[in-house]
Amino acid sequence: MADHTQAVLAGPRRTAPSPGTGRAARRRGDPLLAAVAAAFVLAQLLLVGPATGLGWDEVVYVSQVSPHAPAAFFSAPRARGVPLLVAPVAAWSSSTVLLRCYLALLSGLALYLSLRVWRHHFPARVLALAGALFASLWVTLFYGPQAMPNYWVAVGALGCAGCLLRARADRHDRAALWGLAAGGLLMALMRPMDAVWAALPLLLLALAGRHWRALSALLAGTVAGGAEWIAESFAGHGGPLRRLADASAIQGDLGWHVAVTDQLRSLGGRTLCRPCTGALPGPLVTIWWYALPVLALLGLLAARRARRTTPTLVALACAATAAFPYLFLIGYAAPRFLLPAYALLAVPVADGIVHRVTTPAGTWRPRALTLTALALAVHLGAQYTVLDRTAERTAADRRAWDRTADALHALGVRPPCLLTGEEAIPLAFHTGCGSAATGGHNANSTSAAIEETARHTPVAALVPPGGEPPAYARGWPAHRLGDVLAYVAPTAQKGPGT
Repeated sequence: MADHTQAVLAGPRRTAPSPGTGRAARRRGDPLLAAVAAAFVLAQLLLVGPATGLGWDEVVYVSQVSPHAPAAFFSAPRARGVPLLVAPVAAWSSSTVLLRCYLALLSGLALYLSLRVWRHHFPARVLALAGALFASLWVTLFYGPQAMPNYWVAVGALGCAGCLLRARADRHDRAALWGLAAGGLLMALMRPMDAVWAALPLLLLALAGRHWRALSALLAGTVAGGAEWIAESFAGHGGPLRRLADASAIQGDLGWHVAVTDQLRSLGGRTLCRPCTGALPGPLVTIWWYALPVLALLGLLAARRARRTTPTLVALACAATAAFPYLFLIGYAAPRFLLPAYALLAVPVADGIVHRVTTPAGTWRPRALTLTALALAVHLGAQYTVLDRTAERTAADRRAWDRTADALHALGVRPPCLLTGEEAIPLAFHTGCGSAATGGHNANSTSAAIEETARHTPVAALVPPGGEPPAYARGWPAHRLGDVLAYVAPTAQKGPGT
């Protein structure tokens, strides 16, 4: 028994590859994975559209490196990975089209690489189907070209899990070690706490099996990625523990919150479900979510027959730990939070589907294949419907911001300028202004400071209809701009171009 336990922890022994699983077969599968990644890029550009303006969170990230407007307030839960990611484009160009195309291409490349590292453990057709299943979700297509961190945590987690399995099978696989470090670095740069949750099973597996080189590579990458977040914690938040406490407060005090139903509600296209009330989406939109556990179990059964149980268990374990905080520790939902779990689940789910539609000899089962194809067609239709509705709604919101920005320019609120109040952060970026708040999660100024700024700089306080302007703005002229009232400081009336 002791010998058997040591053999399991040490990992599988290297054996001569069979013709179907050797290096040549793996290389033949590369074009299939590349085709899936290319289709993903094309679908993003066609279905989401590269001209869609930046959203609220995107503005915060992009403004950190963009010369178009002053940097927005960077709250405690955020990390600097996305600003680094978009800097090659956003640091010199204000073109949203260019940024979207850049991110779409980069997301396609990342999907290809993160799937490719699994070729040692799964056939190419399983990995291609896994990539297609993940990439065809409306939430993946919607966030792939956006300046947001969750997709990048997803591909980082998927790549890390595959690289650890490779390093476990071959302790001298340097490429796998570098992949572990790169995946840990990517996740921690984007969202340090998500990196810890997603990598937890990998850390435990490497520690239990005494795979010290793999463990060191993963830890080194994760620590390097989180170093800036830690340094910034000491510089501006009173230390990492204080920053975590601040982040918890901003996210509604992390603790035991069952958000499973909230996540279901968000599947209908609600990019942020806070508070998460209202009816659940229809069954065609949510049935795939209920089917995930069943399909994952089928994948595990298929893996046992194909003698790849450990890779499947690793993917399932990482998916479970990545999803846990967003299902049980946070009191609201956003569909992008579960992207890492979806990416990891896609591999065993695809394995289970392929097992059901093929015979042990590798030939198709016509009836099972037809039923599966019909089910996937219905699923894709529902995903496209949600994507189309969500993309159109967000595009309309961002066009409204552009119109408000143009109206503010006409009122003399031109750079250098300052906006406060309702939706000040996104509107400030579209206007080219800075933003300020005296309360809430984005508080970064005081009433006295804003009032002093208004003596020499164009300032506008934005108030929802029926709301009261702040005390310093009560004497300023009010202008109705769409859904907000803009109280504009007299300084702006004297500005150039008015």
